[in-house]
Amino acid sequence: MKQASEIISVGVDGEGEAHGEVEVRSFTVPAASHGQRLDRVLAEQVPELSRSYLQQLIEAGHVRLASRVVTKAAQRVRAGEAVSVELLPTAQAQAFRPEPVAFPVLYEDDDILVIDKPAGLVVHPAAGNWTGTLLNGLLARDARCALLPRAGIVHRLDKDTSGLMVVARSRVAMDRLVERIAAREVERQYLAIAHRPWIGPERRIVEGFIGRDPRNRLRMAAVGEGSGKPAWTAIDCLWSGERHCVVHCTLGTGRTHQIRVHMATLGHPLVGDRLYGGTADLGLDRQALHAYRLAFRHPISNLALEFRAALAPDLADAAQRLGYNPPL
Repeated sequence: MKQASEIISVGVDGEGEAHGEVEVRSFTVPAASHGQRLDRVLAEQVPELSRSYLQQLIEAGHVRLASRVVTKAAQRVRAGEAVSVELLPTAQAQAFRPEPVAFPVLYEDDDILVIDKPAGLVVHPAAGNWTGTLLNGLLARDARCALLPRAGIVHRLDKDTSGLMVVARSRVAMDRLVERIAAREVERQYLAIAHRPWIGPERRIVEGFIGRDPRNRLRMAAVGEGSGKPAWTAIDCLWSGERHCVVHCTLGTGRTHQIRVHMATLGHPLVGDRLYGGTADLGLDRQALHAYRLAFRHPISNLALEFRAALAPDLADAAQRLGYNPPL
């Protein structure tokens, strides 16, 4: 089977994505691959690249089959057909690059950063948010982050959740922080504003399992033991009014959307959290959730550290509308 490779020069498109020299890989479909999917054949002939990466190239129009552009990975091929693929960087491939992104830093030493993440800032690149994330900002701020998995990010906050995060700046610190988070030795506490007057005792412990909602893949849900991961949240009511309540949440585990799911399960969806039954209210159009306290032992010195972050301005305004001043 004959395979060839060449280098071509390309310009910069309107989004600034493709520039410099790009490799074009060409081959003919071998007899043994007759009738197979295009993405499978590409994966066999370009084994150093992942199948998912090659699927992105196909969907973006960078693959030709018998001289015509093909955009469906499931396209069947015939023996002897000519295939060429431009190995252009996809959005995902370019996601891990430095970009200037603003975020307040509350503490910094050689091994860790503690930041106050603004609402609206995505933590890690993913579909729909390949650029402008906290990870991109960390890479721009500190070249050493490029040497660490996920640029040193050891835990996450949702895009529209504000508040405290710790980020590693060394590999030893990262490994120890990951271990301590898994061992529940990192205290993470949140303040939230929810719909409806508080129901039940002032303190409620919510335990169960959280997994992907089978009816809506964008949501998480309380599920059975075999369908999710254990999740534990302690929720204390700080204030309750005619239409809202303010609660303090302590995480025992850190599952995706955990507090949002548990509050909705209790019948108190967060203000602004449309995904889980909340509505825009009190001037808020994002979930009313703020990570205000973070406490842990320093991963290198073992010194006890505690950090607190004042409410983001929109949450402070919402609390003022309720006539409540949270004791943070």
